[in-house]
Amino acid sequence: MSTTEVSPTRPALAPGEGSPAPRRSRTFEQANRRLKWTMLTPALLFVGLMIVFPLVYTVSLSLTDAFGAVNAGKEHVGLRNFTDALGDTRRFWPAAQRTVVFTVGAVVLETVLGLALAMLMRKPFRGMRWVRTVLIIPLLTTPVAIGILWLLILDPTNGIANHLLAGVGIPRQEFLGSVSQSLPTLMLIDVWQWTPMMTLLLLAGLTTLPEEPEEAARVDGANSWQRFRHVVLPMLGPTLATALVLRAVDALKTFDILYATKGAGGGSDFEVETLNVYAYGLTFDYQEYGLAAAVLVLFTLFIIGVVVLLRRRGGRKTA
Repeated sequence: MSTTEVSPTRPALAPGEGSPAPRRSRTFEQANRRLKWTMLTPALLFVGLMIVFPLVYTVSLSLTDAFGAVNAGKEHVGLRNFTDALGDTRRFWPAAQRTVVFTVGAVVLETVLGLALAMLMRKPFRGMRWVRTVLIIPLLTTPVAIGILWLLILDPTNGIANHLLAGVGIPRQEFLGSVSQSLPTLMLIDVWQWTPMMTLLLLAGLTTLPEEPEEAARVDGANSWQRFRHVVLPMLGPTLATALVLRAVDALKTFDILYATKGAGGGSDFEVETLNVYAYGLTFDYQEYGLAAAVLVLFTLFIIGVVVLLRRRGGRKTA
């Protein structure tokens, strides 16, 4: 007669003593990691195709003597295009100088005016919503439309600007028709268009600042300028630095309004030809693709240098 032995009931394992819970947790983490990369892959491919590939192709093109038809044969010439560009004192260096002058002049004016308007709009007042609506109108208009608008306003013969100046006894000005006045005029047009953006960025930063330090300075007897200089401005430093970097990079890349108002070459005497306009002319007017690519590579390096410089200076001031 056989007997059946009954095995004792196996006690439940506590977590950490051979429990499958850690194994399930590791499996979930691995699946989550795979899902993350699966979701990121399309975005990474897009960045690679739309950003990395054009940059690599531009650099490779800058090392060739590409000229004429796009599918024409080209030979590797090393750094010859870069030396030709850097040795061009007739077009390249004047264009680089105009780029710096335009960017610095416009960004400084936009920052000062934007900060002043932001301080005025810091406290709520009647009609504030309407003022903000009017402020963003220039930002909603395309640069080409703005160029055409200001061409009509600043027309030396029939423009309303000269009629208004004549009303206060100021002689008629050439504005965009003058070699010496074209670049300053375009800087003022840029200021008109982009000061609202600086105002909104700095106003957003001001609204997030704590009120206690300024109130303490007021109690200690500090006047409005002292509170702004020693309390508000240091606290606003990170926002101001970010706004400066964003606007400076955007101003360096300005092309639309320059081309819309002055055409190819930036005018008859290249008076508003910046590096962007110069590279465009080399590409589509002269079909010197290798030299144009070299100019764009140098311009990109210059923009990267400006960003690094502004970020370091901004970080040093806010430290």
